Amino acid sequence: MTLRHRGWRLIGFLIVLRIFWGGGPASAGEALPVFVSILPQKYFVEQVGGGHVAVSVMVAPGASPAIYEPKPRQMAALAAAKAYFAVGVPFEAAWLPRIQAANPQMRVVDTAAEIVKRPMAAHAHEGDADHDHHHDAGPHGALDPHVWLSPPLVKIQARAIRDALVALDPIHQADYDAGLGRFAQQIDDLGRELRETFAGREGMGFMVFHPSWGYFADAYGLEQIPIEIEGKDPKPAQLQELIETARSRDIRVIFVQPQFSGQSAAAVAAAIGGAVLPADPLAPDWADNLRRQAAQIRGALR
Repeated sequence: MTLRHRGWRLIGFLIVLRIFWGGGPASAGEALPVFVSILPQKYFVEQVGGGHVAVSVMVAPGASPAIYEPKPRQMAALAAAKAYFAVGVPFEAAWLPRIQAANPQMRVVDTAAEIVKRPMAAHAHEGDADHDHHHDAGPHGALDPHVWLSPPLVKIQARAIRDALVALDPIHQADYDAGLGRFAQQIDDLGRELRETFAGREGMGFMVFHPSWGYFADAYGLEQIPIEIEGKDPKPAQLQELIETARSRDIRVIFVQPQFSGQSAAAVAAAIGGAVLPADPLAPDWADNLRRQAAQIRGALR
């Protein structure tokens, strides 16, 4: 038996112990241990739950939720969690069944269950009738998981979080209701601010490497133009088409998130005499991050 297999057997033993000794409801005054997939969700749960929740994040800073594999220590910690708040990022499809098996008593909450998801944006291929950018299904018809980048859609997620926390901890319902109310007001204020930021620029496009900002663009009347095509770097002919699109639309900035390679973005930027700027959809301070990214995108619109 390899060391890896021995390690996972030990983790399995620890999980059984933790379920046996710690599977019941949290005692009064004890923060509910919960897990989320990505850092922005931690922000959401803490806004609603306040001091009544202790939030752990599955995907570490700098890691990609597209290909993340949970660590054994995380799987062991999940055995004590009361809830897992999912959002639809790709790694969940493979790992949520195993996560649920690690703690069958844990409530798994799909915070995006009430959201109609858009297909992943893809660049129009050579030979398309209009040679324009459009929203195409991504790899295997994948839907866009980046719902947390749209303030109106975050309000839907926040309500799902409140409902789950009330079900787990009804004694603190008034606090969860108040937390939701404060957070909803914060979201509304941010949404107004962003609408003012993009007023008069409806229909303008900004170029990104990975198509993370589609819901954000939809919320404020913008167009996201992705470089990545069906999860892959563009082929030479497609890259040339992107360069021509950028030139024709006077695009001088390419936004790249730090979890992905930016080589193709750098090639486009070099060809158009432009710049590559970071745009992180997974930053921990959700509201401030959207303000910063909105200011950068606004500055890039021409």
